[in-house]
Amino acid sequence: MKSAIKYILILGMLVGISACSKFLDRESESILGEEQVYSDEKMILSVLANYYGRMDWSQNLTDPGSFALLDEAGFSSGGPNNMQTYTDSLWYVYDYRLVRNVNEFIHGVKGSTLADETKLKYEGEARFIRAWTYFNMVRSLGGVPLVGDEIYDYEQGTDPESLQVARATEEETYNYIIEECSAIAEIMSEATNTNSARANKWTALALKARAALYAGSIAKYNYRTPEVKTSGGEVGIPADKANGFFQIAYETAQEIIQQSPYALYDKNEDKGRNFYEAISSKSSNEVIWARDFIYPGQTHMFANNVIASSVRGDIDANIVTPILNLVEDFEYIDDRNGALKLEDPSGEYIYYDNPQDVFANKDPRLYGTVIYSGADFLGTTITYQAGVRYLDNGQWRVKTGIPGAEDPTMGLLTSEDGPTTSNDQFVNKTGFNIRKFVEENRDASTRGRGSDMWFVRFRYAEFLMIAAEAGLELGKSQTEVAGYINQIRERAGISPLTSVTLDDIIQERRVEFAFEDHRYWDLKRWRIAHQVWGGQDTPTATHYALFPYRIYAPGTANHDKWVFEKRKASHTLYPRYFRFQNYYNFIDQDWINQNPKLVRNPYQ
Repeated sequence: MKSAIKYILILGMLVGISACSKFLDRESESILGEEQVYSDEKMILSVLANYYGRMDWSQNLTDPGSFALLDEAGFSSGGPNNMQTYTDSLWYVYDYRLVRNVNEFIHGVKGSTLADETKLKYEGEARFIRAWTYFNMVRSLGGVPLVGDEIYDYEQGTDPESLQVARATEEETYNYIIEECSAIAEIMSEATNTNSARANKWTALALKARAALYAGSIAKYNYRTPEVKTSGGEVGIPADKANGFFQIAYETAQEIIQQSPYALYDKNEDKGRNFYEAISSKSSNEVIWARDFIYPGQTHMFANNVIASSVRGDIDANIVTPILNLVEDFEYIDDRNGALKLEDPSGEYIYYDNPQDVFANKDPRLYGTVIYSGADFLGTTITYQAGVRYLDNGQWRVKTGIPGAEDPTMGLLTSEDGPTTSNDQFVNKTGFNIRKFVEENRDASTRGRGSDMWFVRFRYAEFLMIAAEAGLELGKSQTEVAGYINQIRERAGISPLTSVTLDDIIQERRVEFAFEDHRYWDLKRWRIAHQVWGGQDTPTATHYALFPYRIYAPGTANHDKWVFEKRKASHTLYPRYFRFQNYYNFIDQDWINQNPKLVRNPYQ
């Protein structure tokens, strides 16, 4: 590595790390030489902070629109969204600049005058960042070039071909990540920080378990998409390798469950409130690793973009809102079928005394994830009302108005929180708002301040689910497999399972990890994304909304009661359509121009 390498540290723009460690509370606009950086731990931390801040990939709080692309939420503000298919570059990662920077860092730390134990700590943290980068590359692209610790430099007369590295197989890439994580865990075992915004031993093992589970699933289920592979193995893992990966996932999840300091957060007796705190509280004992933010200076606009109108701190609201599909996948406490009870067997509306009654006995995790009609937020009861249903000469009719509009006779027509089918900006179109990851601070939804809520990447519940899924795939007893899931269900306050199928795993992950950047990658690794989002007008590909109506019928038993209408979301024009080519992103032509050894992905 050349000694002339410089580090430009403009830390006002870097990643947020938890306030307790003051990891980001560093100000420097200096251009420093390599020796200066590695002789000062504060500067080393500044470099690491830069790396952490460059990893906002896939769904994340700095890109609220990323949450509207799947079947969890939809675009709600302004005119309808005309998305039909997923792009060939959606959420791909090919970041060898970061890999190179990490390799330079590792070389610099190793050659520094720091104590050996300190060197190992920083080396392990940097190697985790590199492993996480490779994981994000392989899950989007398949096998990628593995450069190890090598730092490639071009000098006059260098043969360019010597700098070009072919793609490893998908299997080799996952194995590299797994092996790296094992080594990192050993390096950091005696030098583990407990800051959830930085990597530690358990973060490395968490990535190892997740990577192994992904690889096992791809190996087992690629038979569902036999065309999705390359002849050289850059895409596709042999089926006979599945159990080996599942075993690694199972054993690693067990280690986290049995030995780590993390646990399911269960400090609040209110199960719905408890679930919100488990993910959103920065004192949660469940969070292993998160992308953190700090006010002032390190904030995002997620709350500003998704907040409900009646509690917003600025003009913005409702740009992305949850859809009914997700809400109905939360089962009832004593009924696995979570479909809302909107009509009786004869097809007539069911009348409810209060708008929240239709959600009675739903999985309390729904409360911690979504704001629904009659739920509270920021001390305000959020009541969605699309209009008023009234009798006119024996016929039911509907009267609506702009949000907040009242009729002299009927009272409020459409609530400030909607929903409507208008093309107005910042107006709710689905009948729900996101609660998870929305800070309970009105100022956090303002343009001037922003929110410093963190985005959770690993938490303890995931490893109970990995132990359950890998155990199921390995043929472990139903008692054991159900036991892992039932810990999560007991924390949620819903009935336990006596047996578990893969469909149960899919369902549980769907609701437990909503908005946590799991759904897209889960459906891809199980090779069912093309079935769920088939592009046809089906219950899973079509977005639905819930429109509540207050009844105006003086002198009748149903006056001032509520009915609810399930309807196709007005602002999602087309069903989601995931094609076989979307299982792996395309290899960009510019990458091939720079490295002709790269093999194109299927369907390119």
